[in-house]
Amino acid sequence: YGMGNKVSIQGDVYSYGILLLEMFTGRRPTDAGFKTGQNLHQYVEMALADEVVDIMDPNLFLGTGEGEEVHPANASANRPNIRAVVECVTSVLRVGLLCSKESRNQRGDMEDVIRELHDIRDAFLGLPLQKYEL
Repeated sequence: YGMGNKVSIQGDVYSYGILLLEMFTGRRPTDAGFKTGQNLHQYVEMALADEVVDIMDPNLFLGTGEGEEVHPANASANRPNIRAVVECVTSVLRVGLLCSKESRNQRGDMEDVIRELHDIRDAFLGLPLQKYEL
């Protein structure tokens, strides 16, 4: 259960963050292939500093309207649809990283996380930003 074994709201936030990272990278915390001692959080954190498109799940590019399957490593960031997907996923990964910080005091609370995800969704869909009551 996250970084410990005691059930808590902050543990749920951590697990939610890891789930976001899993969904948008297609990787699991238990996958082989991470550098020795590296975890999913560190893997995503390093990729955000370099090239996030390299760690994105290729399935995220199937619905970009470009007419062909696109692998993230070969994706042209100049295509508007692909650029929008990359920006959206990058924002979601940042939320996942915030939620999965090792220190529970550095994690956001779920109300803020949900508001941020709503804002990301609205920006991706081109909707005006709304105030969400939770």
